[in-house]
Amino acid sequence: MAQAHTAHDSSHGSYSAYLIGFVLAVILTVASFAAVMAHVLPPSMTIAALTFLAIVQIVVHLVFFLHLNTSREQSWNLMCFIFAAATVIVIIGGTLFIMHDTAINMMSR
Repeated sequence: MAQAHTAHDSSHGSYSAYLIGFVLAVILTVASFAAVMAHVLPPSMTIAALTFLAIVQIVVHLVFFLHLNTSREQSWNLMCFIFAAATVIVIIGGTLFIMHDTAINMMSR
């Protein structure tokens, strides 16, 4: 028979951790919106700021909502996430490389 689910599981976060994650996510979303709408940065700096804020928001979601960390219990989840992220990077990078190479070769004719 399966074990009964306990009321407090160590893999789940506390109410305060969820609240902190939510507040950080809202702040990062508002900062991204403000960076675009305020037009205080040049376009290249705006893209760099949005990229940085997006990466920070991904980390916030991974840590506070998906509970991904470097503890012993999470080692398989972390390895699976790193493998999936590397696969996505290789696929997107390869696609962009092929598209760029094809565009260069087509323009030379």
